[in-house]
Amino acid sequence: MSRDEDFAAFVAVSWPALVRTGRLLAPDAASAEDLVQSALLKTYARWRSVRDPGAYTRAVLTRLALRSGRRRWRAEVPTADLPEIAGPDEAAGIGSADEVRRLLAQLPRHQRAVIVLRFYCDFSEAEIAEVLRCSPGTVKSRTHRALAALRATAADSDLEVDR
Repeated sequence: MSRDEDFAAFVAVSWPALVRTGRLLAPDAASAEDLVQSALLKTYARWRSVRDPGAYTRAVLTRLALRSGRRRWRAEVPTADLPEIAGPDEAAGIGSADEVRRLLAQLPRHQRAVIVLRFYCDFSEAEIAEVLRCSPGTVKSRTHRALAALRATAADSDLEVDR
């Protein structure tokens, strides 16, 4: 297979998981897809030298998500109030996923990244430290603070934050 075919096969297989991870790291679905596309562009540029494309792309995705909050201006500004009346809720069964996203969105970028990598991507503390380029002690303290914040915020909802 050629480089392009290999990369296309990788994207076809990993796109859904990358978008789910991006959705947890980004404030909205559109930003998540933009992050994933940017991460895939960076992965494609280094395709021949990447040994584990999934891990590399997740690391790039996380770093891009952390940097995206530093930008001073964004071309689009999402709004909570929609201009028209919404129809019946077709996705009422996925309320807890929305609640988790809402709770994660309230965390600072670095704490959100640690929680997503630790509990969603199942990375070890050492792997998270490598991705975020910080010490394992920093990962532990960010995890502790993030879980404390999630527990305090989740007390008002039906979600339980254990682990």
